[in-house]
Amino acid sequence: MNELIVAGDRVLIAPEEGETQTEAGLVLPASVAERQDVRMGRVEKTGPGYVMPNPDYTGEPWSANRDSVRYLPLQAEPGDHAFFLKKEAIEIKFNGRDYLIIPHAAILALVRPQAEDLSGDIEQIDIEDLLR
Repeated sequence: MNELIVAGDRVLIAPEEGETQTEAGLVLPASVAERQDVRMGRVEKTGPGYVMPNPDYTGEPWSANRDSVRYLPLQAEPGDHAFFLKKEAIEIKFNGRDYLIIPHAAILALVRPQAEDLSGDIEQIDIEDLLR
């Protein structure tokens, strides 16, 4: 997957396919899920972000070699689950798998897995042992 570069403010998503189950316990076949306007999928890769001008860039030949643009990073991160507008998605096939590329603006909500709480481990560290 490293050879695939996502450009700009776009997000590469592995769509969730197949049957889904509602809160009431109804099993919806994949054909019904495809008709919905909002879909869900796992964020695989993101582009560098929104292009912005670099205020440090002067264009003068004697200044340090700086890029003329900067990127405002995207909110989506690999591993997030995204709810997005289906009509904005572009389908691609890469290495035998189906993916969707969507603009970041088409994402309605993100579900981010919680990182493990390591605060308890930090309290147990003895500073004196680290200094020895």
